[in-house]
Amino acid sequence: MGMRVKELLNMGEKQLLDSGIPDAARDSKSIYCYMMNIPTSRLVLEYQESLQDYLCERYFGLIDRRAAGEPVQYIAGCQEFMGLKFKVDPRVLIPRLDTEVLAEDALSLIQRGVLRRDQLVSPLKSGDVLDLCCGSGCLGITIAHACPKINVTCADLSQDALAVAAENVALNGVGKRVKLVQGDMLQPFRGRFRHTQFDMIICNPPYIRTEEIATLQKEVREHEPVGALDGGADGLDFYRIIAKDAPTHLKKGGILMLEIGYDQKSDVIDLLQRPRCFSDIRCLPDLTGKDRVIYAR
Repeated sequence: MGMRVKELLNMGEKQLLDSGIPDAARDSKSIYCYMMNIPTSRLVLEYQESLQDYLCERYFGLIDRRAAGEPVQYIAGCQEFMGLKFKVDPRVLIPRLDTEVLAEDALSLIQRGVLRRDQLVSPLKSGDVLDLCCGSGCLGITIAHACPKINVTCADLSQDALAVAAENVALNGVGKRVKLVQGDMLQPFRGRFRHTQFDMIICNPPYIRTEEIATLQKEVREHEPVGALDGGADGLDFYRIIAKDAPTHLKKGGILMLEIGYDQKSDVIDLLQRPRCFSDIRCLPDLTGKDRVIYAR
């Protein structure tokens, strides 16, 4: 018998609304486009089409998953980041728009030596970049894709996360210039006589305070990996390690780029000032004006 697509979408939206899902209209359409493998721009052309029963059943099965709180990105198995497609599943954090700001700043420094209109350094024509706590690999792979002469290392403690990152390396065609390393923060790069050094270390570490994990949206706290979110009692555990260890893994004049929580500016800058190894420490806002990116040289 089937059902018209427009009616199907309305029913899906209502079910999501009744389940308390924000952006129910957007999600009901996104799930349909994923299921049918069509771009959102084509959706309006399908409104009057009749969908076969088995496809209706499949659609509402996906809607049930979203209604239960599963993120759309995990249902679809992918997320776009900086114009590239990344595979995602519950082994990795879903790349977010806030992190695109960090990626854009890093690319601007590498390609032009410019940070928010300020000429700070010479462009990095070739060199080595470390994506620390890489998760899906979205930062490192984006840099490798945009900068063909840059060698990128993606490192993470989670072997599961690195397995996803490996898929994304292959998906985005950067396998020859991205190396994956498993280990605890910077430990894999400590040599007996000499530490591995990089021109840039970029990192989006876990920075949510432990007690705040329970207050996060249901789809985040119940589906995304806690290890990629929990930054310890004050949210600063990983920044302490970075402030202590990063200087010995950066070349002279090397750059440290960090994502931070909106209220962590003063604490993170204070941590970076203590070793007296960094200069020109700056904090930059995201698109909403909240403190988001730390630069230090």
